[in-house]
Amino acid sequence: MLLVIGILLLLLWGGGLAFRVAGGLIHILLIIALIVIIMNFVGARG
Repeated sequence: MLLVIGILLLLLWGGGLAFRVAGGLIHILLIIALIVIIMNFVGARG
């Protein structure tokens, strides 16, 4: 579930970069997506 959320956030970030909308929010989404993906990998291994 967390991986799906992370992928969706990355897609939203990529789409936002393409359209140049809400620059600050896009970077926040990227950071959240990366944290979620890293947490997912750490949780899967541990």
